[in-house]
Amino acid sequence: MKRPATDFPSLARIWLQQIAVLSLKEIRQLLRDRALFIYTVYIFTANIIIAAGGASNELRDSPVRVHDADRSVASRDLIYSFQPPRFRLAGEVDSAAEALRLLDRGEARMILDIPPDFAESLRRQRPAHVQALIDTSQANTGYLASSYAARIVARFSEAQVQRNIIRAGGDPRNLPTIRNEVRVWYNPDLNDKWFNTISELLTMVTVACILLPAAAMIREKERGTLEQLLVSPLTPLQIMLSKLLSMMLVMLCGTTVAIFGIMQPLYHVPFVGSVPLFFLLAALYAFTNAGLGLVAATFARNSAQVGLVVLLMVMPIVMLSGTWTPMESMPAWLRSLMYLSPLRHFIEVAYGILLRGAGIGLLWESVAAMAAIGIALFALGLARFRRQFA
Repeated sequence: MKRPATDFPSLARIWLQQIAVLSLKEIRQLLRDRALFIYTVYIFTANIIIAAGGASNELRDSPVRVHDADRSVASRDLIYSFQPPRFRLAGEVDSAAEALRLLDRGEARMILDIPPDFAESLRRQRPAHVQALIDTSQANTGYLASSYAARIVARFSEAQVQRNIIRAGGDPRNLPTIRNEVRVWYNPDLNDKWFNTISELLTMVTVACILLPAAAMIREKERGTLEQLLVSPLTPLQIMLSKLLSMMLVMLCGTTVAIFGIMQPLYHVPFVGSVPLFFLLAALYAFTNAGLGLVAATFARNSAQVGLVVLLMVMPIVMLSGTWTPMESMPAWLRSLMYLSPLRHFIEVAYGILLRGAGIGLLWESVAAMAAIGIALFALGLARFRRQFA
């Protein structure tokens, strides 16, 4: 007498129940692991606050020392054009040699050197020269200081030209001019806290999505429970899916706390686009990076090794993805290589939805790339897992 075959819906229900039980087990183990749990809470809360309150990318109160060899009305007008919030006059020096010593000791970021014939050259309508010596040991602030200084001197020069035209009996308003009207979109106040918090969130999501599944897999190896799972009526696919889904849920909860509990109430970071679309694509990104974490776990034997492997993966992904630096500043071969990074595509998704309100019609290429990378990484991790414990 033949046994009746179990119908497919019943098998599927049992298969899914097993994954749900395993996923709940992973979440409970994470809650019991105090160090990893505290770290997970930290990266989605305090770390976002630190990133928002950290050093600004803008130039603020850069100290300027002045060597004024002319001591005229025109030289004083130029000197007092360097005003806060960009610059701060830190006093005068008696000689150019003393100015250079202050620059070498780091007591001044910029030296403004005005020659003795500055006002006379302006009066005779000849080119007048000034020199700005800028400390660029910090490249970003040095570049900003030189840019703002050039704009200040250009405005001062334009004002002198207009005065000369008026003295000659002309009207500067009759001269042809080019008006540059700049419209700033998506961040009209140029609030760098928006950029800092979103960039830090993307970085920490990447770390969590790779580290947590890898740590869950290594935990099974270290405690010797992985072999027990393999001899149970479970498949390698179920074991990997449970770790992936549970850590995806943790990442989505952390992202929710970071955005709606910290970034919006404290720093007013906008959420212009669709909330369900963002979290759906964040789940896809978590799936993609979780596959990378499971691949990392197959190369490691203990927690120390998986930490090193994850660090080796995360650092180039974050630093070369365009999170903190534009992709356009990288060599062409490196830009092409970084299209294999899931974070490169999630940046377009996150900024597009949060700040620009973009929909799936504009983001489908990034979504397709993330999905393809995620499937490939998960398949690679599953293949290595089966090979190790076959």
